[in-house]
Amino acid sequence: QVQLVESGGGLVQAGESLRLSCAASGRTFSGYAMYWFRQAPGKEREFVAAITGSGRTYYADSVKGRFTISRDNAKNTLYLQIISLKPEDTAVYYCNADPRGYYSRSYYPEAWGQGTQVTVSS
Repeated sequence: QVQLVESGGGLVQAGESLRLSCAASGRTFSGYAMYWFRQAPGKEREFVAAITGSGRTYYADSVKGRFTISRDNAKNTLYLQIISLKPEDTAVYYCNADPRGYYSRSYYPEAWGQGTQVTVSS
């Protein structure tokens, strides 16, 4: 099991960009499918993006074109590049890891880290 620590959030203005990072421990990071989820105030946690062990990417419709998920297996790090931030992107962002290595629409982790807060002002 990998341990994950999210970072990179902050308070930004609408239209600005951020890059979130997720540092993973463990030697098998490259084989995991990695996910980003987010939870906005008063809302359910939702899927944002995923990347498989082979590098294939998947996105929620609401973020396509503005969010880019990537991974650096040499650094055991997952990234989420966000451009053109909107107030509705305000949320706590969480990363997670699935050892199966492939994307599953039904994947919903039971355990979560602390996440990183993104706040977008208008």
